[in-house]
Amino acid sequence: MTPAAELTSADFLANADHTLLAPGTTPAELEAFLLDALALGVGRVCISPTLVDAAQGPLRSSAVEVVTVVGFPSGAHTAAVKAAEAIEAARDGAAEVDMVMNRGLARAGDWAGVEAEIRAVREAVPGRVLKVILETAALRDDEIVAACRAAEAAGADFVKTSTGFDPAGGASVHAVRLMAETVGGRLGVKASGGIRTAAAVRELAAAGATRFGVSGTAAIIGSWAEPSGEAAGPAGSDSAY
Repeated sequence: MTPAAELTSADFLANADHTLLAPGTTPAELEAFLLDALALGVGRVCISPTLVDAAQGPLRSSAVEVVTVVGFPSGAHTAAVKAAEAIEAARDGAAEVDMVMNRGLARAGDWAGVEAEIRAVREAVPGRVLKVILETAALRDDEIVAACRAAEAAGADFVKTSTGFDPAGGASVHAVRLMAETVGGRLGVKASGGIRTAAAVRELAAAGATRFGVSGTAAIIGSWAEPSGEAAGPAGSDSAY
């Protein structure tokens, strides 16, 4: 990705997972969200597994890819359940899967168990991009490092900071930098949770984030000052993620 110092709004949109994970989303709300995504020009949308099939029609003539989540948001599901969710999502058309790591295993120091559950999902959907959500705000630094190593050993493509639903918090520059240093460019780093401004995007990119999970995408673009000094892109609604 473009260095953070040169990051443009187009770079951001190409690497944004425009997100709608609110429980109770209706078909009308999904359609409005997808229309917003197409207008914004994002590379991907991140939606709940039950919405993946319905999203295929509106996105059929576009290049926008669908990302979904498994074991969401707690991660306290069995590896078999996470793998089954991933398989069904892939059949429904998801190009990428973001799985929530079992934080209990991590806190217990059972890194073999963490690696095994990630590998179970990896093997279930070998043709899909796999991201592992660590919930970094709830982990110690050594746990973040160990989780990144387990994700890499299991064959994941990305490590990701947060679900956006945990009271411990969302993405932080410190966590992203630690993750990026640990994976050393071999995996991508997705920052998500509480990213609401262009300044935050640039700061996280400088720390090593290569993908961004955001729901307030339009507001971020609305605050994006290009070198010309003009705001880029359309404006729209914001929400918390």
